[in-house]
Amino acid sequence: MEFDYSPILENWRYLLGGFGITLGLSALTVVASLLLGLALAMARLYGPRWLRWPVVFYIDSMRAIPVLVVLVWTFFAMPLLLGISMSTFSAAVIALTAHIAPFVAEIVRSGVESVRPGQTSAGLALGMSRAQVVRHLILPQALVRMMPSFGSVISITIKDTAIAAVIAVPEYMKRSETLAGQTYHPVEIFTFAMLVYFVILFPITRCVDMAYRRWAFLGRS
Repeated sequence: MEFDYSPILENWRYLLGGFGITLGLSALTVVASLLLGLALAMARLYGPRWLRWPVVFYIDSMRAIPVLVVLVWTFFAMPLLLGISMSTFSAAVIALTAHIAPFVAEIVRSGVESVRPGQTSAGLALGMSRAQVVRHLILPQALVRMMPSFGSVISITIKDTAIAAVIAVPEYMKRSETLAGQTYHPVEIFTFAMLVYFVILFPITRCVDMAYRRWAFLGRS
């Protein structure tokens, strides 16, 4: 079997445009998921009792629904229910964030609960408020402990952006599918796509791992 990579060389600008959209979609989703997940975890841990049950229901329900279902529902059903128009890119950001944030929330919750309760008692005994204890004592240690899990979330988020091709977001995988259908070279194009995702993800996972090994001592208590 002979491999012909000329379609990739001839259409590299087209693929590069999809690569840029993939990076933008990934960056927005990662940032939004981390912020929303942190807010959900703080609401579950320290929020009023009436707020905790809706937060728990949202976290558990989103973890039980496939991301593809969330993506399709967001794009097709949400505009009808809210009476708004939505681009495919916006729908992908909203759906992926809504799906990934609950996983981030559970990571944050487990990280915060892994810090010994005695540190909270010590902080309160020194005259610190509960918010100060969380901000200055609990979260700094918990965030270091959560770094490996955050690295996994980032990797999963970048890979999940490929699902956005289902609603025609012109990201890298969608453009690879289009090019494969036009040139009849799916093996070469999807092999190259696999290499592209590897080149994106491998340095990220290695950097997170090196950062954790360097700062792991800050999370010990």
